[in-house]
Amino acid sequence: MRDFLPEDVRRREYVIGIIKRVYERYGFEPLETPAAENIDTLMGKYGEEGNQLIFKILKRGEKLDERLATGETNELADLALRYDLTVPLARVVANNKNDLPKFFKRYQIQPVWRADRPARGRFREFYQCDVDVIGSESMTVEAEILSAVSDILRRLGFTDFTVRVNHRQVLTDILDTAGVPADLHTDALIAIDKLDKIGAEGVAKELADRGIATAAAAMLMDIFAKTQEILGQEKDVNRTIVANLLNIVSNEVLTGLGRILQYAPNAPIVIDPSLARGLSYYTGAIMEISVPDLAGSLGGGGRYDGLIGMFGKEQIPACGFSLGLERILVVMEERNMFPSEIAESTPADVMVTVWSEETTADSLRLADQLRSSGLRVTLYPEADKLGKQLKYADSINVPWVCVLGGSEIAEGKVTLKHMKTGEQETVVPNEISGRIASSRGSK
Repeated sequence: MRDFLPEDVRRREYVIGIIKRVYERYGFEPLETPAAENIDTLMGKYGEEGNQLIFKILKRGEKLDERLATGETNELADLALRYDLTVPLARVVANNKNDLPKFFKRYQIQPVWRADRPARGRFREFYQCDVDVIGSESMTVEAEILSAVSDILRRLGFTDFTVRVNHRQVLTDILDTAGVPADLHTDALIAIDKLDKIGAEGVAKELADRGIATAAAAMLMDIFAKTQEILGQEKDVNRTIVANLLNIVSNEVLTGLGRILQYAPNAPIVIDPSLARGLSYYTGAIMEISVPDLAGSLGGGGRYDGLIGMFGKEQIPACGFSLGLERILVVMEERNMFPSEIAESTPADVMVTVWSEETTADSLRLADQLRSSGLRVTLYPEADKLGKQLKYADSINVPWVCVLGGSEIAEGKVTLKHMKTGEQETVVPNEISGRIASSRGSK
């Protein structure tokens, strides 16, 4: 968990601003949920490893004292910090079904918390930028979501990202073909999901550690090795992948993946049968975005048609995607992708000096007048030597300084100094905004 200095915040706001504008152009509405959820809402939704990473919140006050006094330490927590934004969304939809439209399209940009081991681009508190469509089983939903997130990444400057797409049924059929027992499918998927993190050898070892028979694990790794070989080709990758799956996967599932390709032609989609996505609530198509120089993904998602039904009587289809803000920021910073104006941004357009205690009120009035004209104005907070005030203005990169001394006050004027060039002139206060504006326009 980190502090964010002003430049960090500006970069984050720049990325979030683009994400929000694109989501809203696709017709998604904003939603926010509390940081804490009832622990029962979260537990059991993410699979074995996800449940272990949930930050639990202890009971408070007398309830905690009672538990500790009786030695009943197995139920010390009744709340938890949200692990993602999808399960809270499912709760909201189940509890407010009558107040929401038939097809509910929402975006949500808020922090989540995971008790994970920090690494490059991975933190314990981080922002997810989610977009979801509730109420439709149509593959147009997956296609529209992938079009939106692809649009976002292109607007941020990414040109080399890949959208990997798979289907849970593809994985199920592959596991069945390899001879993995149904009761070990979840264990196998947890291991397969780490393929891009720990490599083929690491996955093979974990499969063995999880009780997957050697022959079954070897067949799985052969299938995925063939997949990686095909993905290394330059042409007809998806066509070759589908042909390779025809004897393993049902035609209906492959047709559905084909529809996503057809409906989202502008998204750089690659069908990847090895893509697993570790969260257990996925029921259909699963999706992930990656770039060459980042282990892991920039974001991921999928269809979760059974999740909302856990909170209500009705099963409601749903599909969503989550962009990881922190990982996007890491890659953009390393690639120097931020616009120069972010690095050159300043806290104010102009600084007003304070000549003496007696003239402080005059400086405050000038600052208010300049703010009323539309300028961002900072006031040096105390009377000080002019040299120190100018040095401070230079240190925070304020481009203009208004010097208001005794002679200026007596004449009803202000000395306007340009910090970069050192040029200065004496003007009346109502000319200052125009001079600064014309200077911007001449750049």
